[in-house]
Amino acid sequence: MTHVIRSIRSDEWRAVKELRLAALRDPVAHLAFLESYEEAAAKSDAYWRERTSGASEGATARQQLIAEGPDGTWDGSVTVLVEDAGTQDPFGGLVEQNQAHLVGVFVRPGQRGTGVTEALFEAAMTWSWEVADVDRVRLFVHERNARAEAFYRKVGFLPTGVTAPVPGEPAALELEFAVKRP
Repeated sequence: MTHVIRSIRSDEWRAVKELRLAALRDPVAHLAFLESYEEAAAKSDAYWRERTSGASEGATARQQLIAEGPDGTWDGSVTVLVEDAGTQDPFGGLVEQNQAHLVGVFVRPGQRGTGVTEALFEAAMTWSWEVADVDRVRLFVHERNARAEAFYRKVGFLPTGVTAPVPGEPAALELEFAVKRP
């Protein structure tokens, strides 16, 4: 793999926005993300600056990692959210232990199957263990997103049995998968 996996920098908000909008155009975006392309595209530049700053290099509560190709193109991303015990999670549940939560996973279609996704996950897990110092990392996957579920299992995430209703789609479920510190 020729990509560099690194944290975003606070001045890279335009690239963060472009990659997020590309992710939201993906055919399975409706299963993978909790916002639409139209919602994200309508957000102000100030929003994108703040979002980027809050997840950039050196941040400790949230970190966005990207896969940068040799030509400077961003080909993928994952964001790590640190969740403290006793706080509310994105689905309205209570976080029971200090943990990391992986969100916003996206790799451009032309880079899938090349090792980019695995490299992003390896970096996210390393950041979770070494910087966030958590003992558990979790993520949620839509019950109909079989491709994502297969990848998560391949890299060691296992279903926990915890589910949450999909916002805006109450008949569907998000399934929690987790991995504990080795």
